[in-house]
Amino acid sequence: MKLADIAKALNARIENAAPDTEITAVSGIEQAAQGQLTFVSNPKYNTAAKTTKASAVIVAENFPAISTGMLRSKNPYLAWAKALELFYQPPGYAPGVHPTAVVHAKAKLGKNAHLGPYVVIDEDAVIGDNAVLLAHVVIYRGVTIGNNFFAHAHAVVREFCHLADNVRLQNGAVVGSDGFGFAKNEETGHWHKIVQSGNVVVESDAEIQANTCIDRASIGETRIGQGAKIDNLVHIGHSCTIGHDTLLCAQVGLAGTTDIGNHVILAGQVGVSGHVKIGDGAIAIAQSGIPHDVPPGAMVSGAPAIDHRLWLKCCAAYAKLPEIARAVRKLSERHSP
Repeated sequence: MKLADIAKALNARIENAAPDTEITAVSGIEQAAQGQLTFVSNPKYNTAAKTTKASAVIVAENFPAISTGMLRSKNPYLAWAKALELFYQPPGYAPGVHPTAVVHAKAKLGKNAHLGPYVVIDEDAVIGDNAVLLAHVVIYRGVTIGNNFFAHAHAVVREFCHLADNVRLQNGAVVGSDGFGFAKNEETGHWHKIVQSGNVVVESDAEIQANTCIDRASIGETRIGQGAKIDNLVHIGHSCTIGHDTLLCAQVGLAGTTDIGNHVILAGQVGVSGHVKIGDGAIAIAQSGIPHDVPPGAMVSGAPAIDHRLWLKCCAAYAKLPEIARAVRKLSERHSP
């Protein structure tokens, strides 16, 4: 593919390279060879951009000039994502139902469905057009799913959940597992299971990645907003609400009835207590513990989470604690009788 064609597709500007340069593949900046395209969005790779053997590098508009050809873009990371699509096409799945798939007579499938080996679709489930369900996917009774659903192997959607258009489930994702609800019987000392009568609603364009579990509500619903992206091994408790275009990174854990706003980012291993509200656009740094509400636009860190800038100061002070302790002991000894 000619560099000029790539630039047009990415809405990027060619600099320091011939428009007819032939690009045959994409590659990482340190592994790229002649005839390949790479990118820089993280400043720590700026030095590597000067020595890369790639024929062209996707860079930001203000990136310093280098001898290698450049495609300048307002959003190099997004441009790189689109460049990958130009050179890699994922496997396609032709319409058809594998002989081992089990589809209840009262289930309804839209046009062009692909059902892989051992797929199970239960009674009164309704799935829209162009669905792809790979091996061992299970859809419980009464589920409704929109168009262009894609479920990788071993994904499960539990009873009466609702998924809108363009929802993607990665391997082992579970939508609608029982919420963790138990009431203590003081007479027997046993825990009595609370019936989880609600469901999960997943709005359009959401993606739920591998081995993530989203609990159904005891009453009402757990809701995943439009365009939300949920990483591997995330736990979302019962009755939570996740806003649109929010990112929940790996191993995030949300206790029940957590309300997460729109465009929020919770980095890896963030934990949130129940009945907490996190405002639109807030960011929580990795491993933060959030026991209280977070205002819109805030950036928090630590456990319990505090303002990120304050947390950085606390970390700097923490490193000096041994020195401070020695100084305090000396002062104490000096003033002791």
